[in-house]
Amino acid sequence: MSKYEPLWKYLKDNHKENYKLSYEKIKNILGFDIDHSFLTYKKESKEYGYEVDKILMKEKIIIFNRI
Repeated sequence: MSKYEPLWKYLKDNHKENYKLSYEKIKNILGFDIDHSFLTYKKESKEYGYEVDKILMKEKIIIFNRI
């Protein structure tokens, strides 16, 4: 099980076309801050029907789109 699985399940279970999640919201879902390892794990989101569209580091937001 991936440490990011709770985030992927959140995306899948809420059935939205896209998400614009702040780092803080992601921390609330996961229980920990995201770190550089997210770049490696982000490909797992495709298994749950989503892909990472943009990572806005300055704004601390990640945009996910349904595929």
